[in-house]
Amino acid sequence: MHPGPRSVLGTALPPGRMITSDEGDGDEQPLWLSDGPATAGLWARVHAEHAGSGLWPLLLAPLEPDDDGLFRPWGSGEVYPEDVSVPASHDPAALLAKWWAAYTAAGEGDALSEAERVAVTAPFGQDWPGLAPGREATADAGRLASACAEAFLADRPSARLGLVAAASGAEALAAAGWSGPLNYDHDTAKFSAVVRDWEHRFGVRVVGVGFATLHLSVAAPPTTAGEALRVAAEHFAFCPDNVWQSRRPHTLAAYAGRIVGAARWDFWWD
Repeated sequence: MHPGPRSVLGTALPPGRMITSDEGDGDEQPLWLSDGPATAGLWARVHAEHAGSGLWPLLLAPLEPDDDGLFRPWGSGEVYPEDVSVPASHDPAALLAKWWAAYTAAGEGDALSEAERVAVTAPFGQDWPGLAPGREATADAGRLASACAEAFLADRPSARLGLVAAASGAEALAAAGWSGPLNYDHDTAKFSAVVRDWEHRFGVRVVGVGFATLHLSVAAPPTTAGEALRVAAEHFAFCPDNVWQSRRPHTLAAYAGRIVGAARWDFWWD
């Protein structure tokens, strides 16, 4: 990220440093990280300058508990942009269909039988329903994202500001070398491709990222049970733990009910 963020931003930044990936020869510095917690309004001010600066702000949360004080994975350099492909090289519809097929089919040693998996994803079962129709945003995506950033900070006051040279929040996930969904796929660009598509279809903005969590604002969420069920299918394919390990009952229909009109989508990979 050169030139440094201070030279391209009008917003005054707190003390911080460039983070070097702990893999390789030290040439990879995919993000800038503040030394201390982000302050109220900082994300919004930096986000407002994105078109001119090319820097996407991320509120970064550490692995909990942060007993060693390294602020993992960010402060410890556990970010690997060299292992990530290009988001534009992936078809989000094909990715979601492939993941859906994998997660609805029972394999040897699985805790859930095939019948139980089909029940979880009813009424679709193993049949991928296809992408949900997009919606026109009725809220200002930037303003909503700023409000979500403040709510995120209220929940996670230790979160720090990260800055990544990227065209959008989805691109920033790959450019930063984040590997949150590592237990499901090593290539973050695949997840970035889906989020990139959601940016267009649902007015999504990437606000916060944790060790294995992702937090998005949503300007055009589903407003009916039927719409939400189709979106929930995409969420399941993208992050099955959102359904498998969410509040009971662990079904797609129950999850869909919780995202009707929701202005924020949160994901967690076990």
